[in-house]
Parts: sequence; C-alpha cells; structure tokens
Amino acid sequence: MKMKKSLVALCLTAGLLASIPAITFADVNFVPQNTSSAPAIPAAALQQLAWTPVDQSKTQTTQVATGGQQLNVPGISGPVVAYSVPANIGELTLTLTSEVNKQTSVFAPNVLILDQNLTPSAYFPSEYFSYQEPGVMSADRLQGVMRLTPALGQQKLYVLVFTTDKDLQQTTKLIDPAKAYAKGTGNSVPDIPDPIARHITDGVVKLKVSTNSASSVLVGPLFGSSGPGPVTVGNTAAPATAYAAPAPAVAPVAAPAPTKKSAPVLNDTETYFNKAIKQAVDSGDVDKALKLLDEAERLGSTTARSTFISSVKGKG
Repeated sequence: MKMKKSLVALCLTAGLLASIPAITFADVNFVPQNTSSAPAIPAAALQQLAWTPVDQSKTQTTQVATGGQQLNVPGISGPVVAYSVPANIGELTLTLTSEVNKQTSVFAPNVLILDQNLTPSAYFPSEYFSYQEPGVMSADRLQGVMRLTPALGQQKLYVLVFTTDKDLQQTTKLIDPAKAYAKGTGNSVPDIPDPIARHITDGVVKLKVSTNSASSVLVGPLFGSSGPGPVTVGNTAAPATAYAAPAPAVAPVAAPAPTKKSAPVLNDTETYFNKAIKQAVDSGDVDKALKLLDEAERLGSTTARSTFISSVKGKG
C-alpha cells in the first residue's frame, strides 16, 4: 500500500475545486479528501478533547491505553489519541507508526485530519497504514506517511488517531523473524508460517512531524481570511516526551494580505504567471498553482488571483 509521490490538493471552499479529478493511490481504493466514510464526530466532542502538541522534527510517542482519551462515537472503539501540529511552517509530512507488541497484537490506526476550525479535511483509514517488516532499529509495525499543505492563515491542524469496530475483527500478517533474518543476510528464506497479529484497542503510536516540498493535500479554506475564525478546543496537553514543552498557543489570526511592491509588476511577468497558473490548474496540480499565485502577488500582480479562480471554475 504505497502512496504515489503526488497527492492532489484539497480545497475546503465549498465546491470551488470539487470538479478537479483526484489522483489515485496504488493498491489503495480511496482518496484522502473523501471524509464521508469517517465516523461522524460531533463538533462539541472534538472541542472537549485535549490536543497534545507535536513540534516540527519531533516524534511524539503515546501509549494508547494510558495516553488516549475516551470519545463515545459510534464506530470508534477504545481510546483515541489527539494531536495538534503547527500549520504555519509550510508543507508537512506526518509519519504515523503503530508498533506490534510482544503479545503479537497491534493497534490498527485510522487518522482524521481537521483544520483549525475542526472541520474534517482528510481521512486515512487503517488500510492506508501498511505493514512494515522489522529492521535493525525498528520493530514490526503499521506505518503511513501523510503529506499535507495547510491553507494560508492557519496556525494549527488537528490529528485524531483511533481504531474502529471493523478493525478489531481483522488481523495483520507479519513476517517470521527467521524469514526476516534470512532475507536480510541474503540466505535462503525458510518455508515456515508467518505469525498473525490480532488488532486491539491499545498499542504504542508514534507521530513524527517534518516539513516537505512534495505536492500534498491542502487542508483548510483556500483563502484563510475569508472563513470563520478558528474554534476554541479543549486543553492543550504538554508532550509526554523529554523535550521541552512548546510555548502556549497563540490565538490564530488571519493571514495578512500579500505585500505588494510600490512599482507595478511588468506586463511580461504578469503574463508569465497567469499562463503558468492556468497550466498548473489544467494539469490538476493545484498545489503548484497556489505557489505561483503566492509568488505572483508577492511581486505585485493584480490579476493572478482572478486568473486562478477563473481557471479552477473553468474545470467544472
């Protein structure tokens, strides 16, 4: 279940990008933008959760049974794990790992990504987190990599990790340690049965946050200043790891309008950016189009935004 390098961008502005075709994933019959299959969680319940902050380049480790929280929602089984990640540091790569324990059982994670208004923005079901064989420094595990692009003006994104009733009825086939050793040393792989890990409501979950430059899923309203203000969520718990806790969260504010140069942008430059934006939208690379729009407005363009919007609407 490997994700292709490029994910099509998701826009939460109602209907604006609904007509753009989604890029499919190899061996995985879903796209993250489709949150309809995720459990329906009341907004009030989400606001009451304590969201543990995870900083860039840090790995947050959570024992689900002791570090999780109860969320009584149909379809969700056992505790949930709630994280918040910074949304103002550029594109993000989230690596979520769930380790197989010594009793040959594992927590099968599902991940719901929410924007700063706690609006569901992307859903990665348990099928997305594929089995990874043990290595020199890693155990048997389920793992998935999620690439996200926070929309302008957002300060935080929210990551909800949980397992479902359906997951508890399934299992994960592992690789026998003797087979893994033989493969690693280049020896003949013995013909022996592989162990089966049952799925449970407890386990060790790790979330690593880093920045990336790959095309990814846009989370949040396209134009950050036009939507409602961010909601207030429950307590922000301090990370349980040894590194220093981040400073208290600052109330999110709308992104300032792009600063335009005193001199108008040259006509040739304006034409170049408008053409490039249209081509990017036509090819389905909305992430690239957004970057071009941002750069064009930084240089003083007055037509790039209207070109982008008209190009997107023209896809309908």
